[in-house]
Amino acid sequence: MPSLSKRTDLIKPSPTLTLDAKVKAMKAAGEDVINMGVGEPDFSTPDNIKEAAVKAVRDGFTRYTASEGTLELREAVAAKLLRDDRLEFKPSQIVVSNGGKHSLYNAAQCLFQEGDEVVIPTPCWVTYPDQILLSGARPVFAPTKKEDGYVLTPEGLRAVLTPRTKGLIINSPCNPTGSVYGARDLEALVPVVMESDIWVVSDDIYENLLYDSSSFVNMAMVDPRVRERVVITSGVSKTYSMTGWRIGYMAGPESLAKAAAKLQSQMTSNPNSIAQKAALAALTGPGTEAEKMRRTFDDRRRLVLELLARIPLVSCPEPKGAFYVFPDFSGHYGREIEGKKIEGSGDLAALLLEKCRVATVPGLAFMADDNLRLSYAVSEVDIRRGLERIKDILAN
Repeated sequence: MPSLSKRTDLIKPSPTLTLDAKVKAMKAAGEDVINMGVGEPDFSTPDNIKEAAVKAVRDGFTRYTASEGTLELREAVAAKLLRDDRLEFKPSQIVVSNGGKHSLYNAAQCLFQEGDEVVIPTPCWVTYPDQILLSGARPVFAPTKKEDGYVLTPEGLRAVLTPRTKGLIINSPCNPTGSVYGARDLEALVPVVMESDIWVVSDDIYENLLYDSSSFVNMAMVDPRVRERVVITSGVSKTYSMTGWRIGYMAGPESLAKAAAKLQSQMTSNPNSIAQKAALAALTGPGTEAEKMRRTFDDRRRLVLELLARIPLVSCPEPKGAFYVFPDFSGHYGREIEGKKIEGSGDLAALLLEKCRVATVPGLAFMADDNLRLSYAVSEVDIRRGLERIKDILAN
């Protein structure tokens, strides 16, 4: 048999998707597993969005669209960016793709190449490093600190810059920490970005999931000087509970949009036509259901923090966005629990799944071995049951 390309040897399967598949298999076998590792809302897609998709099917909207997405959807994305973020884009500067992850992949392929370095603040989403590797570039990690709110500082960025640095990824609100960059945080980074002449990829997928007094801002919004070097990626998955619909988008300089559309034309042709109509309804609809979901997430966030505080030797900073908590469980490392020695987050997550039937994601997957990521995109009942099980086994 001829050999396979070595390209895929550079990357690992997504640990979060692998975990989700394992949990679903356990549930299918009749096991009572509480999945706090999942990264998707547990709500149904709002009815007005589903109805738009049904109408699209009945109207026969089932043929190819433009590779970069329909004009009406790109116009809706442009209107959303102007309305919500005060950023003006033409439809020709926007590319609609098969999910936010696809938009990020397109950006990496078009912006970076062999010999480049791309800075990724850690803890970080598991996909960023692998997508950078697939572009031929090298991911460079810039650790952030809990005491800084897991926000990258100018000093932290300067410490990892080299003449080969070509880009920086900012994810706010952040997966896995729930941290949020404020305007002052981003303004402080602008001089470093300008001096180093790099791209900034702003992953805004959790933009609408903010709590307390937090307000959303990305780097393009805080300083017009960096506008031409900021690439925005986002989508409808998290805000509108549309993870399976697979619609994301990228907004940036027109030259980048043209390159991404050309790349996409040879990869997927176009995003799903029916899902594009659904996304159009999401972006142009009333948004009342999305706001109800956000409020429910906020209630769950407060509950998770309250219950985590009752577990000995566990600390957790308060997340200001997304739907994750990222507690520090390292106080239990070195212990033997249920006959298993706990040396790190992988051991602890495996123990919780095997003995408690609670799925969490080890922090090692996010470059932070002291922590576990727990999602509160699950019911209040499951939050209470899951954290009670974790408390019980750690108390032994």
